[in-house]
Amino acid sequence: MKHLEPRAAFDLLQQTPDAVFVDCRSELEHLCVGHPVGAIHVAWSADFIAQMRSITAGDRPVVIICRSGNRSVDAGHALEQAGFTNVYNVLHGFEGELDHNNHRGTRSGWRFDGLPWEQC
Repeated sequence: MKHLEPRAAFDLLQQTPDAVFVDCRSELEHLCVGHPVGAIHVAWSADFIAQMRSITAGDRPVVIICRSGNRSVDAGHALEQAGFTNVYNVLHGFEGELDHNNHRGTRSGWRFDGLPWEQC
């Protein structure tokens, strides 16, 4: 698995039209907190691999994002174990790491970097 800063992940997605961009957070996080434009929601759960296989072939680039970059690492490892060969993790995730006040979004992450996102 390769790890990319949010801006590098955005650039890769812009330059690689066949890449699949996956938000592996919970449905509530995806809907209520917001999500990157163009990301499909596939929650990191017991049937994650089966859902991913129904979406894409194992050789297409898969870019995975979560809240802070931790769940996406686990999801990425699971994809690799299942035979996916071109997996990218978005470092810092959508909201970034916690700051000294235990808040997210103030130091790093997709939103912090001003990349396109939307909220339903």
